[in-house]
Amino acid sequence: MGDGKSVSRRGFLAMGAAISMTAGMTERGKRPQEEPAPPFELHEVSLAQLQRDLISGKYTSERLTMLYLERIESCNLQGPTLRAVIETNPDALQIARQLDAERASGKIRGPLHGIPILLKDNIATADSMETTAGSLAMVGAKPPRDATVAAQLRNAGAILLGKTNMSEWANFRSTHSISGWSGRGGQTRNPYALDRSPSGSSSGSGAGIAACFAAAAVGTETDGSILSPSAASSLVGIKPTIGLISRTGIIPIAHSQDTAGPMARTVRDTAILLSAMTCADKLDPATQSPYEFKNRRVPTDYTKFLDPNGLKGKRIGIARKRFFGYHSATDRIAEEAIAALKKAGAIIIDPADIPTVGTLDAQEGEVLLYEFKADLNAYLAWIGRHSPVSSLKDIIAFNEREKAREMPFFAQELMYQAEAKGPLTDPAYKKAVEESKKLSREQGIDAVMTKYRLDALFAPTQAPAWLIDPANGDSFGGSSTSPAAVAGYPSITVSAGYHFGLPVGVSFFGRPWSEPTLIKIAYAFEQAMPIRRPPAFAATGAFPS
Repeated sequence: MGDGKSVSRRGFLAMGAAISMTAGMTERGKRPQEEPAPPFELHEVSLAQLQRDLISGKYTSERLTMLYLERIESCNLQGPTLRAVIETNPDALQIARQLDAERASGKIRGPLHGIPILLKDNIATADSMETTAGSLAMVGAKPPRDATVAAQLRNAGAILLGKTNMSEWANFRSTHSISGWSGRGGQTRNPYALDRSPSGSSSGSGAGIAACFAAAAVGTETDGSILSPSAASSLVGIKPTIGLISRTGIIPIAHSQDTAGPMARTVRDTAILLSAMTCADKLDPATQSPYEFKNRRVPTDYTKFLDPNGLKGKRIGIARKRFFGYHSATDRIAEEAIAALKKAGAIIIDPADIPTVGTLDAQEGEVLLYEFKADLNAYLAWIGRHSPVSSLKDIIAFNEREKAREMPFFAQELMYQAEAKGPLTDPAYKKAVEESKKLSREQGIDAVMTKYRLDALFAPTQAPAWLIDPANGDSFGGSSTSPAAVAGYPSITVSAGYHFGLPVGVSFFGRPWSEPTLIKIAYAFEQAMPIRRPPAFAATGAFPS
């Protein structure tokens, strides 16, 4: 769920069937050629517009589903060869017909009724699709039921169109991994420049939505895995407060930081999708917090916070320390965004640095290693005899046996490190959890927000996408995702500009359960600085003439 450069930096079509089990880098050894995508009837059409078109009768859900399946077929394994979708749902058209029949009978479940949505391949579905986290070791595993978030979307009337490719095991396998690569799905490519990383680990969700494989997708994040690929593909991505969305049935890294979240081309579309994803789940203790549901502090409709004047009077702190200065063009775009915030009426406090920034990495890394082993083993126990592997140890052994297919580019150092850890009762683990939360919360985000009476913090999300490099792995420059990730607090990224045709995003983050405020700020910023443009499917980044 991130960049994979270190354990502490998480920046971490066969219609209806899995794509080639031996897929590696697309055309291994060859540079990608420019392959513009063919014209598409639903180009850049928003989720909100699709629902209006269904209501008006311009489209049926069956027609929308067919169009998106054709789009995937034309661009996923041919044309630009994005490898963003690992498989499509063979039942999608039948489900669409059923939802069309419901609509005809007067039953409309809500804003997602009859709209195709993509899911990341670590979100369990008890249907004809696989749930593998991109790993060949998990092929054939049969979850006993849908992940809670998948069930929520089905109940809301969404059509689960397919599973998106991802950084294998959410980029928690190697210290030299390649974002967007999985043994099962091959290398996802960035639609803005095909030789550039889509970032990870929700790589396919980011690239697929940018390329109009659907209007919106669900990603997951431990540290950066929604925000980073969203920024790399000029999308909006929301990493919610831990506990806002159930993690039940999602292949995990770490329960302290894992969450699902929406990814789409507009703030409005992410708000619509987020509204359908939240719930109290008795199987996920984090969602039982009285902060969320007993006191009714979690909205059921986040679109009511879409205020074009939402920046007026908002106090936004600029978190400069560590989050600026690593890339000059990223800094320039961030400064332009700050000017737009001021012009739209925000009160800028600059700088408003997080006191503990730079101290989180070691503790975060320790927590993730311990929890990965414990949480993954628990997930495999949930599947039980219907899984071909029953433990992290089994997965490590599978990867060693299948080196040619599973480890052609990078190894599994992080898995070995995690397997060596003891149980969650170890004093070292308990200390790391306590320290990481203290440093990221009361001594970190909470401290600076209280000091300056802030509504949100601001920083560039990350530098432009780097070259895909199978020899050396990711060359991740820097990002601002870790404080909110470690704290379990919400963050949202929005497009802010381009550098040689490569997208650059900026992030707003803040206190727990502040999604309404962040959505209001992000939407007003999006209206004040509407710079997003669709991908060109260029062979490489644009060069000045």
